Amino acid sequence: MWSSGISLLALVATRIVAAPTGSAGAPTVTVKNGTYEGLHSAEYKQDFFLGVPYAQPPLGDLRFRIPQSLNKTWTGVHAAKAYSPECFGYSSDQWNYQVSEDCLYLNIVRPAGYDGQKLPVAFWIHGGGFNAGGGVDQRYNTSWTIKNAVEMGKPIVTVSINYRLSAWGFLNSKEVVASGNTNAGLRDQRLALHWVQENIAAFGGDPTKVTIWGESAGAGSVGLHLTAYGGRDDKLFRGAVMESGNPSLMSSTSGDKYQNLYNLLTKEAGCSNSTESLQCLRTVSTEKMNKIINGTVLPGSGSAPPGMPGATRSVLINFGPATDGDIISNDLNKQLPAGKFVHVPVISGANSDEGLDFAPRGMNTEQDFYDSLAKGSERNAALPAELAKQLLKAYPNDHTVQVGASLGSAQLGAPFGAQFRRAGSYYGDKAFIAGRRLTCQTWAAAGLSAYCYRFNAIPAGVKPISAVTHFQEIAFVFYNLQGIGYPPVSINPFTDKSASYSTLSKFMNSNWVSFIHDQDPNAWRSKWNGTEALWPKYDLTKPKDYVFDANVTSYAEDDTFRAEGIKLINDYALGRWSPSSA
Repeated sequence: MWSSGISLLALVATRIVAAPTGSAGAPTVTVKNGTYEGLHSAEYKQDFFLGVPYAQPPLGDLRFRIPQSLNKTWTGVHAAKAYSPECFGYSSDQWNYQVSEDCLYLNIVRPAGYDGQKLPVAFWIHGGGFNAGGGVDQRYNTSWTIKNAVEMGKPIVTVSINYRLSAWGFLNSKEVVASGNTNAGLRDQRLALHWVQENIAAFGGDPTKVTIWGESAGAGSVGLHLTAYGGRDDKLFRGAVMESGNPSLMSSTSGDKYQNLYNLLTKEAGCSNSTESLQCLRTVSTEKMNKIINGTVLPGSGSAPPGMPGATRSVLINFGPATDGDIISNDLNKQLPAGKFVHVPVISGANSDEGLDFAPRGMNTEQDFYDSLAKGSERNAALPAELAKQLLKAYPNDHTVQVGASLGSAQLGAPFGAQFRRAGSYYGDKAFIAGRRLTCQTWAAAGLSAYCYRFNAIPAGVKPISAVTHFQEIAFVFYNLQGIGYPPVSINPFTDKSASYSTLSKFMNSNWVSFIHDQDPNAWRSKWNGTEALWPKYDLTKPKDYVFDANVTSYAEDDTFRAEGIKLINDYALGRWSPSSA
């Protein structure tokens, strides 16, 4: 764990072996399986129950299968005093955290002193591209949120989870589809939600007042739970918060997109000649499987490793959610307009400059931009030529309407290119902002409360070229003023920033808490002396999102920016676009 001097981190820094009996003064709870003993922080006045299993370990024959419920009970007391390992992931999000295939655990933090009460519950799903991250990541530490919630008079309980990532959680192919084990990582999340329904009352949480909350892939996961099983409401949550992610309009089938990757994985694992290749993969050692997923050498460009002739490249064998006609419908583009989603209030938003980290580089000319659209790439499917031409018109080379407002009129050089900001506007809209607007419009059309936002503050340590890009709202939303959990190569997002930045963090966190507690982000405002406007519900007659800013007072704005381009993106995603429609 990161060294910080914060008592919470000190408490969880060491893995503690389960104790046979309870310890004096330590909090205990009894759930359906048995009794857990947690930790108490006198400084924060909070109880922690860490590393609580919500599924059987997905090992051996349970690898690459949908998660299985816990099937054991015990007498005595099990310790819940230290975080579990994270699941295997493949980015810096796993640095400094123990990883394991045995990783399906959750963590519960509650304010102490609320015995006999049932408090609203925030259920956090981490991001990381379905390829990295974990619920133990201290950037998502909820102690400051709970402390603020208590001070507001709106106490809540928080739950954070791990779920399987990359090929471990989203292996897909015709073989996987036939076995019924698609989207296992998403089903991990779902099983954890069922565990909360059955057990959270023992921790002082109200199972009827759960809000699911995530960022990036976590927000995409929230969107997929809103639309899961054709929009069936299993009463697992009563609200949803999505930061830079929304219900996904997925069009590719698992076989089309992932079969070649599956074939590569089975070949590298020595299972390609097996009549039961999926079962064969379950017999491969954890270490070997992790090594294969983390980097497989393929013919291509680059330098050959020692002892291997020819040009090669190392690739991550990565999988993500895919339509399967079960938990993820094959017709999401029809499902949303038809109102087939869980009808609960939402917060949905994105950051001003999302596209600056997602646009392809080398955008030197309009032709480069056009080619990226019409020819596509490994990450982006090719678009019809006529649509690409329409998008060029809808995304002009005009810095006043592009992402990167903080860059002024600057044109960028290598490796980005003079038209990189133009491309970044489109790619950020395509990845996040168009989906955010469509979600807000869809919810408002259904008569549901949607609170939509644009985050517009640049934390410390962010390069000018990134501006207000992806993930930058996290420290603000979690009220993490000390920058706990940020790697040593980074700096505290609030370092050398004015008081307006910490004020913005408290303001945002309080809005989030108020939504979780009351389903209304404005309900706490009687305790706030600020001058910020109220956050309006999204209204189709006069659509507004809310701009969270540290340099000016946060405010509501007309949600009409880049309207032509965003409409083209959404019309195409919904199957409504035709060459004659523009």
